[in-house]
Amino acid sequence: MLLFIGDDWAEDHHDVELQDETGRRLERVRLPEGMAGISRLHAMVGRHAGDAEDVQVVVGIETDRGMWVQALVAAGYQVYPVNPLQAARFRERLGVSGAKSDPGDAHTLADVVRTERHQLRPIAGDSDTAAAVKVAARAHKSLIWERTRHLARLRHALLDFFPAALAAFDDLDAPDVLELLGKASDPDAAARLSRAQVRAALKRARRRDVDAKTERILAVLRAPQLRQPAPVTAAYAASVRAQVAILTALNTQIQAMQAQVDAHFGQHPDVEIYRSQPGLGVILGARVLAEFGDDPDRYAEAKARKNYAGTSPITRQSGKMRLIRARYVHNDRLVDALNHQAFAALRVSPGARAYYDRQRARGVSHHAALRQLANRLVGILHGCLKTHTCYDEATAWPGQYTSTRQGKEASLGTIPKKINNLVLDNQTHGMSTGNPHELHYRPRRARRRSSAGAAPA
Repeated sequence: MLLFIGDDWAEDHHDVELQDETGRRLERVRLPEGMAGISRLHAMVGRHAGDAEDVQVVVGIETDRGMWVQALVAAGYQVYPVNPLQAARFRERLGVSGAKSDPGDAHTLADVVRTERHQLRPIAGDSDTAAAVKVAARAHKSLIWERTRHLARLRHALLDFFPAALAAFDDLDAPDVLELLGKASDPDAAARLSRAQVRAALKRARRRDVDAKTERILAVLRAPQLRQPAPVTAAYAASVRAQVAILTALNTQIQAMQAQVDAHFGQHPDVEIYRSQPGLGVILGARVLAEFGDDPDRYAEAKARKNYAGTSPITRQSGKMRLIRARYVHNDRLVDALNHQAFAALRVSPGARAYYDRQRARGVSHHAALRQLANRLVGILHGCLKTHTCYDEATAWPGQYTSTRQGKEASLGTIPKKINNLVLDNQTHGMSTGNPHELHYRPRRARRRSSAGAAPA
C-alpha cells in the first residue's frame, strides 16, 4: 500500500495533504511544528493505513534539513526534497490563473511525488559526522563572508573621511591595524599616535621591519590631508570604532570555528582521501565533504557528482542550434570551494598545471580553465571515494606525470604570486599555514576508520 504526503512547511506549521495511489485526497490538515505536529501526522497515516501490511509512505517537501525532516526519515518514510522552482513549474502545468495557497502547494507536492518521483532524488543518507562537518564548515564560511562585508563597509567609511588610513595600512583586518584604528579612528587622533604605540602594535602582530614600517605609517598619518567638518568626522569615527569592534570579534570567532571544523573533519573516515587531493587542506576539504555529503549511493557515477557540483557544462539544442554553456544554477558554497581547490592545485600538481595550460593555449579564459580543471578534479575525487584510495598523480593524470624534479618544475611553469597568497592566507580562505602537508598528496591506500575514529586492525 502506498500513501503520498505533500508537506508545505513554514516556520511554525505544516500544511499537509494525504493521497492514495489514485490521487484521491484522503485528508488535509494543518499541523503545528514540533513533537505535537509529528505525532498527529503519524496518527493520520495510521488511521488511513488501517491493518494493511507493507505500507510505504512517500513525502514531498521543499527542504532537506531540519528536525521535522529528520523525524520523517527516522519514521521510515521515503522523503523527496523538491526544489521550490520545480514545484512552482509543476503547479503552472495544471493551472494558468496564477492562484496559489498553502493547501494548494501541499496538494501539488503530493501529486509530484505520486507521479514524478522517479525523476526526483530521495533525501541523502549522510552520516552524523558529515552533518556535523557541514554545520561547522558552513558557519565558518559564513563568518568569513560577514567579515568581508564589514571590511568593505570599513574601507568605504575611511575613504569618505580618512583616506590616509588606507594609504598607511595594507590589511584592514590585520590585528595591528584593528588595534591602531581602535585607538585612533579619526585623523587628529591618528596624528597624535606615538612611535612607541605603533611599534608595540606591530610587534604584537609579529611584523617584520618594525622600525621602517613605523616610520612609514607615522609619516602618512601626520601628512596634511583634506578634512570633513568636525561633527561629520566625529560621526564617521564612531562608525569606524563600531566596525573595528565587529571585525575583532569576527576574527576571534573565525579562529574558534576553524578549530571546530578541524576537529569534526578529523573524525570522518574519509578524511585521508580528501586530504590527499591536490589543493585540498583541512578547511577546503571539510567544505567539499560538507556540500557533497558522504552517502555512498547519492552519486551513481562521476557525471552525477559533476552535475551537482555545477562544474560540468550544460547543452542547449534546438534544430540546428547547439550551445554549450557553463552552469549558473549551482551550490555557491561548493563552487567556491572547488574553484579555490583548482587554483591551489596548480602549484602542487604537475598534471593539473599541464591541463590548465592546455586549456589556456586553446584560448580559454582563466576562469573557464579553472572551472574545467575543477570538473576534472571532481571526477578524480569521485573515483578515489568509490575505490577507497588516496590520490595518486600518475593514476589521475596518465601520461602527464613527471617524476624528476626538473620535469615537475617545467610542467608547473611560472606560478603567479597570487596563488602563494591563496595558499598562505589563513584568515581569508581559512587554510592552515602550520601544516606542511596542507596542500600536498601522499599516494597510498586509504584506511577506513571505525565509528570511534580508530583504524581497523
